[in-house]
Amino acid sequence: MLIEVKTPELSDSITEGTLLEWHKQPGDAVIRDETLIDLETDKVILEISAPASGVLVALLRENGAVVTAGEVIAHIENGEAETQVPDSSVEVLKQKVTEDKAETSVLPEKPAPVSQAIARPVVPAPTAQQTSHQIVVDSRLGRNERREPMSRLRTRIAERLLSAQHSAAILTTFNEVNMQPVMDLRARYKDDFLREHGVKLGFMSFFAKAAVLALKQFPVVNASINGNEIVYHDYYDLGIAVSTTRGLVVPVLRDADCKGFAEIERGIGDFAQRAETLQLTLEELSGGTFSISNGGVFGSLLSTPILNPPQSAILGMHKIQARPIAEKGQVIIRPMMYLALSYDHRLIDGREAVQFLVEMKNALEDPARLMLGI
Repeated sequence: MLIEVKTPELSDSITEGTLLEWHKQPGDAVIRDETLIDLETDKVILEISAPASGVLVALLRENGAVVTAGEVIAHIENGEAETQVPDSSVEVLKQKVTEDKAETSVLPEKPAPVSQAIARPVVPAPTAQQTSHQIVVDSRLGRNERREPMSRLRTRIAERLLSAQHSAAILTTFNEVNMQPVMDLRARYKDDFLREHGVKLGFMSFFAKAAVLALKQFPVVNASINGNEIVYHDYYDLGIAVSTTRGLVVPVLRDADCKGFAEIERGIGDFAQRAETLQLTLEELSGGTFSISNGGVFGSLLSTPILNPPQSAILGMHKIQARPIAEKGQVIIRPMMYLALSYDHRLIDGREAVQFLVEMKNALEDPARLMLGI
């Protein structure tokens, strides 16, 4: 029995993906649900698993091939869709397939080229994308250059960022926040928080809460443009930018206004962990009404974040740095952070953007407001 291995169904916004590297080769025994190859899409990497147990007999698409949803990419022979093959049966399956191929190859009515194709499935030759990883050496200077194709994720990031620059009137406004009240509150309750909820109390939950508070005061910052219409959202889905070794992804924390500090911290921590291990789903990476990016974890002191379309605004957090400020008529050293709000000036006026950032600043410098939701 021949079983087809197909690519999974993708989302409406993703029509194709790129096959990475096959983990199995023709003649290898496979177990149902075992990963055969990874599929890289614009947003996430998906695992394509064996739909049944048996022996992999043919690879129909090579490493680096661009495929669409539901496309057949391989065949498994002698697989049983409803049962798993015990480890002791793997060699039996493999031997049976080998014997079947040998018998087929000596049938007199089959021409030799056909029998060879059946007995030994042919793996397509490497594509230009596979062979493009090369080092070019300049013998005169002894300096090396390495070329490799951009990943689909990096290509998509480049396309979206360039599109955002061309399709929106992006402007950025800045402010600074005294982080001392938040840091004092964390230092006072972090041990109790960890013991009670099993998760650390970080800074992101404070900023998420402050963002929701400010978004409620200025709904246009939570809105988006669709053609000639303004779409106002009465929910608060926050995109949290997460940096991985493969590129930046923005998973979405749904209904952030309904979540407590522990739920927010747990959700963000889960995103960060699964983003690095490529386990985020397409649904988790879609949508969002407002985004937060924290370049401060890498030491950034000030930046202008780029919008994540179709959203109309994004908040940039930065490094906390001790600086002298005037407080009650005296110069004092405080842990300060610059905040940046990039916004689409087609929809959001400067007054609203500035007041939004001031609202966030006031909430963070009086974190009791975040606890009380006022």
